[in-house]
Amino acid sequence: MFNRESVTRFLLRGPGALNSSIARWTVLALTVTGAAFLVWSAVIHLILWKDGYKDVATIGPLFLVQGIGVIVIALAVVALRRLALLVIGAATGVATAGGLLISVNFGLFGLKESLATTYATLSLAVEFTAAFLLLVAACVLALGSAAKTARNSAPLPTRT
Repeated sequence: MFNRESVTRFLLRGPGALNSSIARWTVLALTVTGAAFLVWSAVIHLILWKDGYKDVATIGPLFLVQGIGVIVIALAVVALRRLALLVIGAATGVATAGGLLISVNFGLFGLKESLATTYATLSLAVEFTAAFLLLVAACVLALGSAAKTARNSAPLPTRT
């Protein structure tokens, strides 16, 4: 049913595998926009890190790692536009927003945040928007009909 090769091929599927040019352009537009929102989230975290979170144990380094790591993920998402990377980008947006919500509701690493703090609600909106856009791009890529390839076409005639 599923083998390693078919799963790998599916996860590495890019927009070029889609039959429809509209679907390819849709994936491109959603990917670039979603990645831009990821970068926006990273910039928010880097600003907050610079403005004082760098002095908060555990959270400070995590803000710095989020800022740098998410920029790298966003660049990879745009450059490669592979299904697995789109899902990773969407999961990153959800995980970042989830971290803030956990910190607000329960506390995280000894810090309890408030949604009234600078950038908190903007950060949530940006991260959930990034996740939504990248998830929709992933769905279009995963569910779109595949373009005909040499493997799917009729066999070549042979001389007898």
